[in-house]
Amino acid sequence: MTIVIHASHGAEDPERATLPFVLGNNAAVAGQDPVILLTVEAVHLATEGGAEGIQKQGLPSLPEIMAEFVSNGGRIWACQSCTTPRGIEEGDLAEGARIGTSMEVVELLAGGAASFAF
Repeated sequence: MTIVIHASHGAEDPERATLPFVLGNNAAVAGQDPVILLTVEAVHLATEGGAEGIQKQGLPSLPEIMAEFVSNGGRIWACQSCTTPRGIEEGDLAEGARIGTSMEVVELLAGGAASFAF
């Protein structure tokens, strides 16, 4: 089953930036198909080095859990409507991340994907 996890927080809230990847990684390990949709300030996390130095005490470092998520087959989509005004392009993205459109998200949800938001 596809699970769309919406994340809108970045460095300003390390806990809310990290928890979507914890949940997503657990979903991937459980054999599900997780997509983390980054919007608003969270799109910066998709950029090369954008998650560096982000860690909430008691949680894994964000770069560590993101790398684990990708290696377990998770997908990271940075919202096109949010990357465009911030000047973020495909070439700026880290491994495992890509720019995704709202239509792609709508298609997943209309197709029965579960969703969760942080």
